[in-house]
Amino acid sequence: MIEQFSPVGYLVIVLLTDRHPNRGLHNWLIYKKFSSHLRAHAERITGAVYDLGCGDAPHRDMALRHADTYTGVDWENSAHSPRADVIADLNEPIDLPSASADTVFCFSVLEHLRRPDEFLQEAARLLRPGGVLLLQVPWQWTLHEMPYDYFRYSPTALTDILTDSGFRDIDISPLGGFFTTASLKFNYFSKRFVQGPVPLRWLISLLLLPVWSIGQVLAPMLDHLDRNWAMETSGYFVVAVR
Repeated sequence: MIEQFSPVGYLVIVLLTDRHPNRGLHNWLIYKKFSSHLRAHAERITGAVYDLGCGDAPHRDMALRHADTYTGVDWENSAHSPRADVIADLNEPIDLPSASADTVFCFSVLEHLRRPDEFLQEAARLLRPGGVLLLQVPWQWTLHEMPYDYFRYSPTALTDILTDSGFRDIDISPLGGFFTTASLKFNYFSKRFVQGPVPLRWLISLLLLPVWSIGQVLAPMLDHLDRNWAMETSGYFVVAVR
């Protein structure tokens, strides 16, 4: 469905959609797309939820609207994990019981792991049979949190590594097409120039805001004009069953 633009709708998107510590005026589109996929699978968020690599736990409230419990897991020295309930090195076995989770979240984490196959095997161990993994990974995305950025995953790689780790019924959805990716890349690039004293930063942001806004509003509509739009996606949203 092509997304239509209206001033009121734009304000709702910017001000009232799910909050995330990294979401801003320059990149709200990718968070909007991610949130729409997460909501589409909300009925599969049940029982005990483990959020592996939870960071600031921005999905805690959403999870608890559907599940019974939420447990955030992250590194002790993570700059984004003040709300973790369990401290763990996600490259190592996690000190949680086997078959104790009904749902596992793993959002923007897999690219930061040295041994992603072992991590996914650990996620499978934590899930009860029939439990669901909700996963998001970047594809065409800038290097970030260096030096801890190791991998990018194509649909083939995701299917193979998840199957080998004990998952089935794997569904992989792209998060936008060429125009979404191009718009976001330009916005992130131009945001580098927002620097200097606070008044100057506000002025530069104000000048860039129309470009950021128009690009993110038009991009989803332009994606629909490309028959192979999914070939240039910024990332993937994955659902898999244990």
